[in-house]
Order: sequence, then structure tokens, then C-alpha cells
Amino acid sequence: MADVATRVIPCLDVASGRVVKGVNFQNLREMGDPVELASAYFDQGADELTFLDVTATVDDRATMYDVVQRTAEEVFIPLTVGGGVRSVDDVARLQGVGADKVGVNSAAIRRPDLLDEIADRYGAQALVLSLDVKRAPGTASGFVVTTHGGRTETDIDALDWAREAIERGAGELLVNSIDADGTRNGFDLELISAMRELATVPVIASGGAGAPEHFAPAITAGADAVLAASVFHSGQLTISQVKEAMASEGVTVR
Repeated sequence: MADVATRVIPCLDVASGRVVKGVNFQNLREMGDPVELASAYFDQGADELTFLDVTATVDDRATMYDVVQRTAEEVFIPLTVGGGVRSVDDVARLQGVGADKVGVNSAAIRRPDLLDEIADRYGAQALVLSLDVKRAPGTASGFVVTTHGGRTETDIDALDWAREAIERGAGELLVNSIDADGTRNGFDLELISAMRELATVPVIASGGAGAPEHFAPAITAGADAVLAASVFHSGQLTISQVKEAMASEGVTVR
């Protein structure tokens, strides 16, 4: 994939209308206004934005459409929205307020046919399978998926589920390591590599970015795009710093 530019994607985890971030999905703290941050990242050169309503599934409510709409009005790059997507009607509504793609996680695990329904109506390019993956020694692949923002562990093998989701029409895999999430110790390269081996669609690496030098190894391991949250929200890193670091390692960036 060397000839295709690697995408750098800031992730806005939103709860109650504000951007939040925790460690291992716990102890969320406020990081700012989603529309302001999205606009700043657009100006910095972000290739896409991912917007995750982290408490929508837990609170059993719909994504905050107004925040999505205000964000979409400010930025002119692809916008992926996840959290609380349970039906094709939810997808229609999100696309109506400016989302380009939807991320589906818990609802698809509960009812896998949802993936087929979304892909059939909107195409694979509009459907991102969001995988919150946890290491589980003793299981076939060593990785299982979790639901409800990482709070609920399943006994579903993460690699088997990714394979099935692609067959059902998922056009992209957002692979987030719960173990690495928010730790800033680097991406889970073993997990990325395992997903790359089975995936016939782009893989987005998420969870663990903490320094400019963490991003290129994720691409070497097989990711097509890199996603980060807290390092951008805190101002510790800028999009351009990440792109410069990757370019210096021979990674093609926009």
C-alpha cells in the first residue's frame, strides 16, 4: 500500500456534547468542544475525522445529531460517526446531518445482520466496523472483542469477527486496542499485524499513540491509517508533526 497516502485521523470521543478521554476507556475527563477541536484539526491537515459518541450505547440513546451537524459544517474532509448506530434509519439520519461513514460496534455484535443491511443500502464504503479489542490469553487468536465502549467483554474471537464482518460488507476496520488505549505507550503492533493478515479492506490502527515515532511502526505492521485522540486534544502532538515523523520513515502522507 506504499503508493497510497497514509491517513492521519484525529478521534473525537464525545460524551454529553463534550470531547472526553480516559485511559483503557475508564475515568473519562473533559478535553474541549468537539466542533472547535474538529475545526482545528481540519486546519492542521487531518485527512479524516472520527467522531465517537462513547456513551450512546451505554446510555441506550441516539448519537447527538446536532453536534455531528455542526462539526460537518466546519470541516470538509470525510467524517465517520459511531456510537449508538443500531439501524439503517440511524445511518440515513447521520448521513443527513453530514456523516460520510458510520462506525458500528455493539449493535452489530448483538445482531450481525445489521452489517449486511447497511452495506446493501449504502455500500461498503459507508460502513466501518469498529472493533474494541482486548487481549485474552487462552483464546484461539489471543484477542476478543468488547462492547459498550470497552466495558463489556465478550467471548467472540476478534479475528473471526473481523473476517465475518468483511464478508457481510464492512468496508473498513477500525481496530482499537483497549489494552493500549490512552496509555501513550505505542500501538499494539501484534494486533494490527494479525488484522492485516486477514483483512481485504483498509485497517485503521487505534489505541496507544503517545509520540511521533509511534505512528510509522503501525503502518509497517499493516495499518492503512492511524487514529489518535488524547495526544492531539492535549496539544502534545499536531497532525503535521505526526505526518513529518512518518514521512521521515518513508511513509507516504498527504
